[in-house]
Amino acid sequence: MPDQESGEKLAQAMVQARLAGCVNISSPVTSFYEWQGRLERGTEVMLTIKTAAARYAELQSFIIAQHPYELPEVIAVPITEGLADYLKWIEACTTS
Repeated sequence: MPDQESGEKLAQAMVQARLAGCVNISSPVTSFYEWQGRLERGTEVMLTIKTAAARYAELQSFIIAQHPYELPEVIAVPITEGLADYLKWIEACTTS
């Protein structure tokens, strides 16, 4: 996200929609990337979003619809281990 305010707005919307159990917002990071043939540098905040695998497709669509970037970074990292009670809590938080 481009800044803290927009990150918080999206995070709150995802939790309220029960698409995420928890969202962490990083301190601003500096990103370097190529966009439309040019090297770009920008400051952004990263959102780490915890959701149930069953809600991923809906979450991705929600992010794409709400995100201000033309091509937002949306990637999924599989959870192979974790505190069982925490993982159950995420499942409960993301159940409609």
